[in-house]
Formats: sequence, structure tokens, C-alpha cells
Amino acid sequence: MNALFNANKLKLGIFGTNCSYGCTATTAEGTLETTWPNTLEIAQIADDAGIEALVPIARWKGFGGTTDFNGAAFETYTWAAGLAAATRQIALFSTSHVLTTHPIVAAKQGATIDHISNGRFALNVVCGWYQHEFEMFSYSLSDHDGLYEYAEEWLQIVRRLWTEDAEWDFQGRFFQVQHGYSLPKPIQRPVPVMNAGSSAVGARFAAREADLCFISMSAHDEDAGRAKIEQLRTLARDESGRETQVWTSCGIVCRPTEREAIDFARHYIVDKGDWEAVSNIARGRYPARAPRDGEPLRSPGWGSYLVVGTPEQVAERMVHLSEVGLDGAVLSWVNYPEEMRYWNADVMPLLEQAGLRRPVTAAVA
Repeated sequence: MNALFNANKLKLGIFGTNCSYGCTATTAEGTLETTWPNTLEIAQIADDAGIEALVPIARWKGFGGTTDFNGAAFETYTWAAGLAAATRQIALFSTSHVLTTHPIVAAKQGATIDHISNGRFALNVVCGWYQHEFEMFSYSLSDHDGLYEYAEEWLQIVRRLWTEDAEWDFQGRFFQVQHGYSLPKPIQRPVPVMNAGSSAVGARFAAREADLCFISMSAHDEDAGRAKIEQLRTLARDESGRETQVWTSCGIVCRPTEREAIDFARHYIVDKGDWEAVSNIARGRYPARAPRDGEPLRSPGWGSYLVVGTPEQVAERMVHLSEVGLDGAVLSWVNYPEEMRYWNADVMPLLEQAGLRRPVTAAVA
């Protein structure tokens, strides 16, 4: 069984380890450098800890600034294939821009990874939003709703190639396929799909098509997060008669004392944050500057839900997120290997005691 569907009440993933600086645009010491030894080390730490998933970020160009945030990025299908051969139980996502990979190629690549991993592949379907990188492909992202129509046809073709034994034809608005056929089929039936659609059209697409819906949440407006979770669950049940998991992303700063955790968070966010890169991500959607004195801290980069404190405080916050209604969270740190080891040793046992997770030996079995 894919670990994404195990019995743990709060499932965990590791986010963004295929990209330089991971999920945090900062020049603080210990940030992630994109090398294969680094990504392999992180994957195996997570795998040994019984963490459920590795979720990469699909990037073709960085965001400038001092760091050129995410400028060096491993392609996510080949990245997942490499890690599939070097791990035992963890689910391996490929994050796939539908505009950059033909669905026949995506289906073949996904089935290959599923066989390499013995049924641990998962697909994160994304439409794309960063026009600057898509200009390299001569694509326009101006038709937002049309992109989701495109993604629906794309995913329909992928799924038919994964499941149908006879040849078939397809005539859609965006794709025409004659004699569609692919072998081998994936080991999994079906292959799990994730999507992070957040607009009205995107949320409906996610609720209809995804086994895991990914949302952004803010620690400073949890009512909005609760509403998103309930909206997605209601859409999935009412419009498709199905259940879906809901996940978010969390940036973690965990230290032996609260003072140490807060001081490091301020260091990497305020003193060392690359807010020029964040401005390029934000495109005017939110204030792209370091938080001033008295303002809540927010992590530079992918806007993850920021969790700062001692192991006990961090575990309490994860319990809270589960109580809010989340099924899973992908995690990131400034220094992934070092801080993951501390998480595994000091936070995971507390999550087990709280009933959110089974001991790792049970989770892997």
C-alpha cells in the first residue's frame, strides 16, 4: 500500500528538496544546495523515519534576488525515479506542469517510476503561474480557467493510458489522440494525484480530480484555512461523491528553548531573508518585505505555515493543525538534514504520544 493511505492521522512529507534553497529564500547558513548527494541524504533520512512523502517543486527558472531562489532545480520525474531506487517505503511525487509534459510521456514516465518504486509513485498536477519561466516555452498563462480545462483533458488521457487495455481515440479541445495505448500499466490502481488549485475553478478541479488537495494556510488567519478545508471536502462529496485528503506546507524552526527558536527564525527571516526574490514570487499579491518589529514573522519563500518553538510547542502546533482538519503537512527547514534529525529524535515521539502517528516500525510495515 502507498504510504499516503496508511493509518497515521497526520501524514507528513518533505517539501522542495529538489530545488536550491528548498522552500526558504534566505542567505542564512546551512541552506540547501542542489546536489544529488544532498537530496539523496534527505530522502533516506525521511524514509528511515517513516515519513510518508517526498514532494518536489517543478521549476524551470529561479526568482532572482541574492539567492536566485530555486534557480538550480532537478527535473521531477527523473528525480523521483532516482530516489525510487534508493528508498524503501516513502511515496515519491513528480510535480508536473501540464503544459511542459505531453500526457502520453507523463503516463509512461509515471508508470516507470511506479515499477521502480514497487507502487510508491504519486503525481502532483500543476498548471503553472510563473509567466517569466513559461516564456522559455513560448507559452502564455493568461487564460487561467482554460488552463484547468487543459489539465482536465491532460489528466484524463494519463489515466486512460494507465487503466485501459484496448486502444482508444480521444478528441478534445486541446488534445487529439489516435490509438492511445501504453504498457506497462502502473502497479497501483489508481495512482494517487495531488493538486493545489485555489481559485474557484481550481478548487473544483482539485476536489473533483485529486486524492490529495494542497492548500496554503496562515497561522495568522486560521479561519480562512478552516473554510478552505471544509470547502474542498464539501465539493468533493457533493459534486463527485468522494473523499479527499487535505494537506498544507509548514516551515519548521525547532530548538531546545523557545528563545533559541525565535532568535533563529528572526535571523533567517529578517536578517538574512532574500526579499527581492520573494517580491518576484509575490507579483504584488502581498507585502514582499521583511517583517518589522511587532509584526508576525512570515517565512520568505513559499509562504508556508510557520511553526516555531521547542519540540513540545511544535508538536502541540501539529496536533492543532490536525484538529483544524488537515490530513497531512509537507515540511521544510533551513538546514534539512540537521534539523530533520532533530525533528525525528525529539518531535516524532511526541506526535506518536499524541496519537497522530504510529511508531515508525508499524508505519513502515
